[in-house]
Amino acid sequence: MAGADRGAGRARTSVWLEGRPAPRRRSEQPEGLDRDKIVAATVRLLDSEGLAKFSMRRLAAELGVTAMSVYWYVDTKDDLLELALDAVTGELALPEESEGDWRGQLCQLASEYRKLLVTHPWVARLVGEYLNVGPSAMAFANAAQRVLRSSGLSPEQLPGAASLVFQFAYGFSTIEGRFAARCREAGISQDDFFRKVTDTVEERPEFEGSRDLMEARGGASVEEMRRRDWDFALSCAIAGIEAMRDRVAER
Repeated sequence: MAGADRGAGRARTSVWLEGRPAPRRRSEQPEGLDRDKIVAATVRLLDSEGLAKFSMRRLAAELGVTAMSVYWYVDTKDDLLELALDAVTGELALPEESEGDWRGQLCQLASEYRKLLVTHPWVARLVGEYLNVGPSAMAFANAAQRVLRSSGLSPEQLPGAASLVFQFAYGFSTIEGRFAARCREAGISQDDFFRKVTDTVEERPEFEGSRDLMEARGGASVEEMRRRDWDFALSCAIAGIEAMRDRVAER
């Protein structure tokens, strides 16, 4: 397909940096189709079927058009995935731009990022492959920078603190999302799957230390256990940020 080869042989940067104008409709294009509808359909398919099964042909079938019709609005599949990535990033609720509790605002941003990655498991893969510099992504990044600046960190400390919080959130949420997806595919609840694993572990003497940790962890469900782990780990991250800030200030 001609559209599939567009952009071949050139270094990829970002759909947001290439300055491609919005397409104008031509007579041979289907009625009622536009880029927003294409991106929304892309998100629906990625959520329901996953990244591995996504294709331009599958998307065109979902929209009831030919695959070539989609290429009136995007040059490549990569461009479309990047647009979808920023579209769901726009779901993040950002804290108000006002003086406030930076700790609470940082927890809000991390929790929103966690929710995004769990709700849309395909996002974890794309975040590592694209520049992710769309307007929604930049709004989130700017909010995170603003909140971290208000913590009193020095400029050279800010990138490391952001990495600590959001790479922790990325790892925690990616595992959480994949576990949930695996349970859905197996047709079993997360709690039932966890109980099966726990029953197996209890029968193995080499896991005695793990059993003790699980009992101390507490929580009546997988969701509650995750909430406890998340809250404590995020509290540790924030305490670490404060400690490093104060250590530098005392020098």
